[in-house]
Amino acid sequence: MTEPAYDLIIRGGRVATATDVFEADIAIAGETVAAVGRGLGPAKRELDAREKLVLPGGVDSHCHIEQLSAAGIMNADSFESATTSAAFGGTTTVISFAAQHVGMHLREVLDDYHALARKGAVIDYAFHMIIADPTRQTLEQDLPALIRQGHGSIKIFMTYDPLKIDDEPLLDILVAAREGGAMLCAHAENHGIISWMVKRLLARGYSDPKYHAISHARFSEAEAFNRLIGMAALVDQPIMIFHVSTAEGAKVIRDARGQGLKVFAETCPQYLFLTADDLDRPGVEGAKWMCSPPPRRGSDQDALWTALSLGDLQTISSDHAPYRFDETGKLRAGPAPNFKQVANGLPGLETRLPLLFDAMVSEGRLGLEKFVELTSTAPAKIYNLHPRKGSIAVGADADIAIWDPKRRVTIADDAMHDRAGYTPYAGRTVRGWPITVLSRGRVIVDDGKLLASPGSGRFLARSGGEAAKPTGRLVADMNPETNFGAKLL
Repeated sequence: MTEPAYDLIIRGGRVATATDVFEADIAIAGETVAAVGRGLGPAKRELDAREKLVLPGGVDSHCHIEQLSAAGIMNADSFESATTSAAFGGTTTVISFAAQHVGMHLREVLDDYHALARKGAVIDYAFHMIIADPTRQTLEQDLPALIRQGHGSIKIFMTYDPLKIDDEPLLDILVAAREGGAMLCAHAENHGIISWMVKRLLARGYSDPKYHAISHARFSEAEAFNRLIGMAALVDQPIMIFHVSTAEGAKVIRDARGQGLKVFAETCPQYLFLTADDLDRPGVEGAKWMCSPPPRRGSDQDALWTALSLGDLQTISSDHAPYRFDETGKLRAGPAPNFKQVANGLPGLETRLPLLFDAMVSEGRLGLEKFVELTSTAPAKIYNLHPRKGSIAVGADADIAIWDPKRRVTIADDAMHDRAGYTPYAGRTVRGWPITVLSRGRVIVDDGKLLASPGSGRFLARSGGEAAKPTGRLVADMNPETNFGAKLL
């Protein structure tokens, strides 16, 4: 008897990539896609995907997992629970954070996070390195070595007292990223504006969660974007701006990209589906919807959808940051905290793709190919995981989600697989849901059951990639005739 040519065939589905939709079989040998075509076979096992969609597994490039916050609060998820939640939502790759705090050695931080992920992750993962203490050792010794070891992206905060990086050290970090070939990612809001607003609101007794949205004045986002973009242009360093929330912020990015600057940006479901009104609930209930930056207005949602359609924003991540609504998380300061005392962050790994599929595919907002691009292919390309991740192609990892486009699901707190204990989208009904999920050719979720074991996910070493390469141009005021600017760097 002839030995089967393949280990697995996904038979008869509609396959979608960022550019095409077509009917085909997908043949898998070992961990990778071996063939895409019709009438493939034989295989040791087949999955029937007739009347289903066969999509690349999602790539969530911004999620906080088993991470200690600047306020000393451990978020609710372990790598096991977070990546399990991701898998049930159709995501097969995550980029989470290795978070340095002041006084910590960056190498030791990475070692600690690697140990946690090796123990618990059920899907593949990579890390952004958060730099909060840009000492000479961090920038001149640890960072270059860690970039060479496959940690191709850095994150900084321009706000939050224990974490914020001021302008001068930010320039040092931008230069270090440029020299190492890493992408620089940023939480960009004007710290002074937010701090000033918080003090005035609390002094006047405005302490409920809804005032969190007011404290993060919308101008604080656009101003920080402009400042960061200007500094990045000064040293010719590509940047990724995280979680864009306002129309003004999207315009700043559009203008910068129109000038040829290498600026990338993302938004998140909370800015496409929630508004500041969601924080306005009785008592402290609104704390469940508190994140930074906060959800804004319906007009901002429209502006962000437009920016996604135009390519001004290239990805949609979850910014999964789960804190329980109890004394271990959101209510750590007591049962009636003021908004400044509440941990900022929302769970969202599991709901990211179903929410976006419903809006973009089921409701026809941007279409199936754009859904694949924004949630899988583009983040894989930007963070140098492509072509291994982010598409269905011969030679790529067989990270695949089979979707039932007709399945209706009402999102509920008790249906989630993370440990936050609630979802900000409870009660919403979506059409379209991933029913079978594969990671590197192995079925890890099928018919509501997890089939992967903790620690079976793998670390993805990566460089900064093409997106992180400088443009080769310094800003004009650095005297290109004498190349004096380059000498300064």
